[in-house]
Amino acid sequence: HLDKTNSKETKLSRDCPNCPWIPIMEVNQGLDLYQTPIKKLDKFIMDNLQPDENFLKQARRAIDTIGDFLRHNCFRDSTPPPPRVLKVVKGGSLGKGTALKAGSDADIVVFLTTFKKYKDQEENRKLIIEEIRKRLVECQEKKQFEVHITQSEQENPRVLSFKLRSKTIEDYVEFDLLPAFDALGQITAGYRPSPQVYIDLFNNCSHGGAFSTCFTELQRNFIIERPPKLKSLIRLVKHWYKQYKGQLQNGESLPPKYALELLTVYAWEQGSQEPDFVMAKGFCTVLWLIQKHENLCVYWTKNYDFENETLRSHLEGQLRKPRPIILDPADPTMIVGLGSRWDLVAEEAAWCSAQECCKHPDGFLVQPWVVPVRERCTK
Repeated sequence: HLDKTNSKETKLSRDCPNCPWIPIMEVNQGLDLYQTPIKKLDKFIMDNLQPDENFLKQARRAIDTIGDFLRHNCFRDSTPPPPRVLKVVKGGSLGKGTALKAGSDADIVVFLTTFKKYKDQEENRKLIIEEIRKRLVECQEKKQFEVHITQSEQENPRVLSFKLRSKTIEDYVEFDLLPAFDALGQITAGYRPSPQVYIDLFNNCSHGGAFSTCFTELQRNFIIERPPKLKSLIRLVKHWYKQYKGQLQNGESLPPKYALELLTVYAWEQGSQEPDFVMAKGFCTVLWLIQKHENLCVYWTKNYDFENETLRSHLEGQLRKPRPIILDPADPTMIVGLGSRWDLVAEEAAWCSAQECCKHPDGFLVQPWVVPVRERCTK
């Protein structure tokens, strides 16, 4: 359905009036991944995708500012007993160490004593978000920092989005702040949740990923401990996805970037496991897996497994669902990218696989790692 005669721009085919895509914006010539030779992919990432130290320094300052605000000022005048902040966790790409040079938000999860169980988070988070919003506005009025808050249209929002800068933070840093129930407690090295944590989660979860914020630390740790070059590959995949994905009409949705992050980790684990590898080979493997989405069944047993009979029943129920299945390694209620238009992403992946970034100098295509696309769905 796509006319791709120009690698810098994907156009609607005139022969396909029902094509769900609308044109992709023309890609900046300096960031034209498709025309980058395979030997220059590492340099492409370093020059165009790796955040510079100034950006990271400002982001750290902004995160520290919000952390101090939440711990010491936000709930000080709340109705007794005031919520107490148990911990503030940096999530998202900044927390995982996979941020891009431009366009990375700071995800902050604040764990509060107000939430004693999962349902408390669902029922009371709106009040907490409103309280935080009011205190942020007060801080701006006192000129402690400058903040622009995005108004949510949801009746029971799960996130407060805003931009912040101050005297010590030159540029605005964008935040997504999420209040959460502390389901895991204090996490130390080698921590693994008990099966009961996940049994309680399945019993209280109305839909997949409803309480994924409670497992932010495990999601972050799953990525942050990976080799630096794998994080660079994740950046490359995210950049490709951001630059070359189309915008959908009729309410269709594409998979979240998190799905591609997990698929990239899976590709590396199954195909290499080496801290230093050929970037083009890793990238082409991810593209190949996306094209095989109809058979994908991917999960990990780092934080949960099939030993407990009750938990095994829940997990096997998840793995019987339609492909593709990419089960969140920290929150098994969430099949990442469920119901998304993987077929559209697969079409772009196939096109990318034939470009210079996936070709040897002699014109032969880079062969992907040998990676299974269908895992067994029992222990």
